[in-house]
Amino acid sequence: MKNKIFIAFIVFVSFSCKTVDYEWENFKYAATPKVILNSSASALPTFESARVSFFNLADPTFATSQKFEWTLDYYDAAGRAEVQEIEVYLSFNRREGNPPVYPIILSLAKVHPNERQFPLPSTVRAADRLYEKVTSFPKTYSLTTSELAAFTGTTISTIAANDYFLFKFILVMKDGTRIVQYNDNSCDESRGELCACRVGVRFKNIP
Repeated sequence: MKNKIFIAFIVFVSFSCKTVDYEWENFKYAATPKVILNSSASALPTFESARVSFFNLADPTFATSQKFEWTLDYYDAAGRAEVQEIEVYLSFNRREGNPPVYPIILSLAKVHPNERQFPLPSTVRAADRLYEKVTSFPKTYSLTTSELAAFTGTTISTIAANDYFLFKFILVMKDGTRIVQYNDNSCDESRGELCACRVGVRFKNIP
């Protein structure tokens, strides 16, 4: 019994002697973008969790016949983070030096891709054009290569395998706070995080 009383006393003293206030103690809830990919609309097999769709250059009508479909929404921390709008940005990008492997390989859990599908960080830059500001959710998109190319000023005939269109997001809270970047780990498709910082469609050339 004496030991128990002694331990309780030490805990009490530890809490009563707090003299420092930390910034993290004044946290507030923030929402994160949520993307639901329509994997069945992809021209080539993909997974919803990968947040990447595909256009197939092997189809001579790819520019108008294939669709990139996805829905934009947000996670609101169980109603504790009010969202005013999400700014949606679009860019066209040439292939990376080492693009992700295709077909997509799932992790051991058989749910998420074993590597990220687009480069990080997911930051809105000068090359990203404001596509629109979304204030009503969920918002569904169904876009062709021609539509994406027209908006970004891309010449379709110059598109090559592994080039891609990428949507990025800036979330604006009801209090005016603009969340322009999330932690890279939160934006990595292979980690299975709830935050969806981007979604894209990549070109392949598979007969």
